[in-house]
Amino acid sequence: MAVNAVARCGVSIALACRAFGVSETCYRYSPLLSNENEQIADLLVGLTEARKTWGFGLCFLHLRNVKGHPWNHMA
Repeated sequence: MAVNAVARCGVSIALACRAFGVSETCYRYSPLLSNENEQIADLLVGLTEARKTWGFGLCFLHLRNVKGHPWNHMA
C-alpha cells in the first residue's frame, strides 16, 4: 500500500511508511532469489506427495540429512 501511495499520489517514502506503519527498511527491501529455489520447491512437492503425513520439518531433515543437500531451513 505504501508503494501505491508513493507511485500514484507522489507522497514521500517516509510519509507513506509512517501512514501505513511500515519501516523504510521493509519498504526498500528486495529479496535475493536463489537459482536453487525452484529445485528446492520441486523436491519438497515431490516429497510431500510421496509422504503425505510428513510436515515441513521432517521433509527438511530428510532432504538435508538423508539426501545430503546443504541447505538450511531459510534457504
